[in-house]
Formats: sequence, C-alpha cells, structure tokens
Amino acid sequence: MTGSSSRPSCRLVQAGAPFTGKQGLDYAVGISAESAGATGIHLQLVTIPPLAKAKAHKHEAHETAIYALSGVSGCWYGDELEEHAIVRPGDFFYIPAGVPHLPYNPSADEPCIAVIARTDPNEQESVVLMPELDAVRPDPFSGAAEG
Repeated sequence: MTGSSSRPSCRLVQAGAPFTGKQGLDYAVGISAESAGATGIHLQLVTIPPLAKAKAHKHEAHETAIYALSGVSGCWYGDELEEHAIVRPGDFFYIPAGVPHLPYNPSADEPCIAVIARTDPNEQESVVLMPELDAVRPDPFSGAAEG
C-alpha cells in the first residue's frame, strides 16, 4: 500500500444554497473549508442585485481576487473609501488584505455576478464590518467616475 489514503483527495462540489453574507450581498459557496476541506482558499459566486450595495467592510489578513462574469459593478475602496473602480465583465479585480471596500451595482435592471476567490477558507469569519465608512458613502452611486 502506498499510503495515498492519508493524502487529501480532489472534490467535485456543487454551489451551495445562496445566502446573504454579513456584507449584505448574496453568495453561493463553491470551495470552502466546509464544502471541500480547503485550508487556504475559498471560491464562490456573488450576486449584486440591481441598485444594491454592500456594507462597507474589509477582510482581515486575507486577499481577495474577483472575476466579473456579467453586469457592471462599482467599488469604493481605501482607508476612507476615497478610491473608485468600475469592474466590467472579463475584468479581474484584486483587493489586498485589510483594505476597506464597498461594492455596488449601478444598474437599475441587470444583476452583477462575479467569481470571488479569497485566501480564507472560512470566508465569513474574516469579514469586518465598518459602519463608520457607510456614512462616508451613504449613496455610493454619487461621485463615481466612469473609468
């Protein structure tokens, strides 16, 4: 015997039932500690409904990579949410660990759907809500530069 039974195995995983995260957005988890036994990565789909926004938040000690599938989103980011990006289908967007951000969907009729990978296999455990920044961008749609 080779002892391969003690080594982790590949897993085929279906997306879990959608849920609303602490940030106020809808997620469908694919790969996580719970679903696949992951120890260093989390992969999920996020849906931002039309004219919806997340709560300002950051992920302590965990990086985030996003790939936009459909729809357009905006994202305010930085210590005071002073920076802004527009993320379109086909774009990749990187958020370093600990950076506050507030994503939103400016469309009145099209949801925004993206794949999110994070270096936290438990995903919601690293979410730190930042209500003091929600007051900085109470209307995240205003002042957004088309970029």
